[in-house]
Amino acid sequence: MGDALGAPAENLKPSQIRARWGRIEGFVADDPAGTDDTEYAIFSGLLLARHGAALTVGHVEAAWHEWIADRNEGPFRGAGFSERGTLENLRRGLAAPITAQHRHAWSDGLAMRAAPFGVFAAGRPAEAARLVAVDGTVSHEGEGVHGGRAVAAGVAAAMVGEGPEQVVAAALSVVPADSWTARTLHRAVTAAREARYRPDATQLSVERAVRSATVVGGYPWPDLAPEAVGLAFGAFLASDGEFAPSVLTAVNMGRDADTTAAVAGALAGALRGEAAIPREWGEAIRPARGSCLPSMAGRHVVDIADRLLEPAAGGAGA
Repeated sequence: MGDALGAPAENLKPSQIRARWGRIEGFVADDPAGTDDTEYAIFSGLLLARHGAALTVGHVEAAWHEWIADRNEGPFRGAGFSERGTLENLRRGLAAPITAQHRHAWSDGLAMRAAPFGVFAAGRPAEAARLVAVDGTVSHEGEGVHGGRAVAAGVAAAMVGEGPEQVVAAALSVVPADSWTARTLHRAVTAAREARYRPDATQLSVERAVRSATVVGGYPWPDLAPEAVGLAFGAFLASDGEFAPSVLTAVNMGRDADTTAAVAGALAGALRGEAAIPREWGEAIRPARGSCLPSMAGRHVVDIADRLLEPAAGGAGA
């Protein structure tokens, strides 16, 4: 849902969002759909359903070949530069971790598909972080992996009812304290805490405070993992972990809005549960279209979540 809500606002500034729609409060597309964020999350969920805790880098690399790289499906559309770089390396015959050596290994492409690891390893943030790092070895390095670890650990904590502050603490516990990701996370959540309790606080002032503390001004690429993860956690904490406010706060801050809203929604959905999700939002979400990954067409995120409840290593199939 966060992916579909945020997609129209991707790469826009908040001022551009307000000029076009006012404040986004729901779907602004006539036919909302998930993008690469959703389809790659389904991809990672299927990997976990197939291999469980026994997941290896070899499994991940083989799945990239099976479901993406070795298929002849025309132009590769709708994904970020980290995915494109990974595919180019795989098709050249390179193997992991060399496949992650490209110009966008720091992107939020792992963070956007990290939620299933937290669902699988509910209540075990360190295990969620370990598994998502296995997945990310094929496509990301450094801050790109840290971002995925933070999201997976946060979702794992949220799945067992930890409060918003504990979710943030879980995310910070699995990334190096001196990393760009940790520093940005600290700035984002500190801004969220301070801004929401100001006597004159408004929704706009809170969003501006989080965005100002997090966004790398003037940098053209909005898919920096430290920035996107910081914005998502900032939106989550500023909204006290409530589902709709967390997602909409992320959407209205712009930048890589489909990813930040997807991550904020994953954190808040894990914390508050299905009952917190607006019914009309849920009804609008259909199975994946395969617009980025044709192999994922027809699969629904809910079905993937169900399969993660009883993972059977080696027995789930494609």
